[in-house]
Amino acid sequence: MTKRQFALLLTLLSFLPLAIPQKPLAAVTPTVTAGKKISLEYSLFLEEDEAITSNTGQEPLVYEHGKHEIIPGLEQALEGMKIGEQRQVTLKPEEAYGPVVKEAIIEVDADKLPQESRMAGALVRLDLPDGQALEGQVTKLNHAKATVDFNHPLAGKTIHFDVKVVDIR
Repeated sequence: MTKRQFALLLTLLSFLPLAIPQKPLAAVTPTVTAGKKISLEYSLFLEEDEAITSNTGQEPLVYEHGKHEIIPGLEQALEGMKIGEQRQVTLKPEEAYGPVVKEAIIEVDADKLPQESRMAGALVRLDLPDGQALEGQVTKLNHAKATVDFNHPLAGKTIHFDVKVVDIR
């Protein structure tokens, strides 16, 4: 480059602004992704019924996303949501508490149940040899036999959630 070309370049550069204004970087908005602690408000409905459970206005549900701490379909539906975002989610049984498993409905001798559990609707607990416990509900009782259902109470049902992401950490 010659001296003349260099002088011309300096002259041209003097007409350019010293600093090119840049757009401020947008604040990074956290989203629901694996490994994040999510705080959630929810209401749970069955078909057209009123909410069967809700924590709205109470302590939010806190879970770690991706750790399978909540039902699979709900966890998947929350993926990518942002703080303050709300969503309605409908889950089929296989996305929620699973189908009704017929083998989990058993008939037992009624006298094997505690006296207070010998009525339809009563909850019973079965302690397994490995230390785990199963909870079931007496669905039928006749003179000598009781039918106990060890399926989750929402197994086989389509469920609906209204959810709101309260916080992401």
